[in-house]
Amino acid sequence: MFKKKVQSLLEAALEENPSLFLIDFTVGADNAIRVILDGDTGVNLEDCMKISRAIEHNLDREEADFALEVTSAGATAPLQLPRQYAKNVGRTLKVKTTADEIKGELVAATTDSITLKWKAREPKPVGKGKVTVQKEKTVAISDIEEAKVVLKF
Repeated sequence: MFKKKVQSLLEAALEENPSLFLIDFTVGADNAIRVILDGDTGVNLEDCMKISRAIEHNLDREEADFALEVTSAGATAPLQLPRQYAKNVGRTLKVKTTADEIKGELVAATTDSITLKWKAREPKPVGKGKVTVQKEKTVAISDIEEAKVVLKF
């Protein structure tokens, strides 16, 4: 009952800002509400505060005691939804699939697949030595075990 009420408040708050989307939502046994958000253009503190207020101000603490945490998906958190890939086009990703691991620039993202581009050193077709070649691979999102943005400092 409590979780359904919180969920409907959360959905209403997210409808007001269509660039935000839900990554995870849990309500613990002790009424600890945890909301993890992401956004097409990122998530800032103000976004988290708006969602938090929309939930908190519509719940009665006399009815049920609760704790509320609204956060953004961390920079090092694995990507979970196809929508998250689209906002990371142009960034370097490390992608693990059942077959291999690829580190490359995300050049395209659809709801079903992503395309990565990277440079690799390969033996020359003729003669000795190696040559740098541009590689590109399209990976189905369903084949991805884990994908993370590689942060550069």
